[in-house]
Amino acid sequence: MGVAIVKSDIADDILWDVYLFNFQDITIRNVIVASRGYGLIADKEMETTTLRHFYDDIKALDYVKIEPLDENLFALSNEYWVSFQANDYLYDKKFVLPPNTVREEDLTLIPFLNRMGIMIQ
Repeated sequence: MGVAIVKSDIADDILWDVYLFNFQDITIRNVIVASRGYGLIADKEMETTTLRHFYDDIKALDYVKIEPLDENLFALSNEYWVSFQANDYLYDKKFVLPPNTVREEDLTLIPFLNRMGIMIQ
């Protein structure tokens, strides 16, 4: 499982897209993703609204687009907490993108998408 942040394919220069990948060889079900940002911007403590996304299932070796992300929020820690069911068990995993880690020089090719971005696993 992993989360990737890739530049949006829309002409807007400041939007990026966040994707959730299922690298397992089984379908995961009842997937809930809670996303939020927190940290300092201009020495002021900031926190975004927590957003929740639900997916009935994500097939094996597949992905879903979670949400757009404004690059102005890269100054914050961006957290994606994923809860899902696999093989009749409930699992959760937290992915955190630390502040200021999305930089052009650190972009890599993201599998399945064939686009440049940052992958968190």
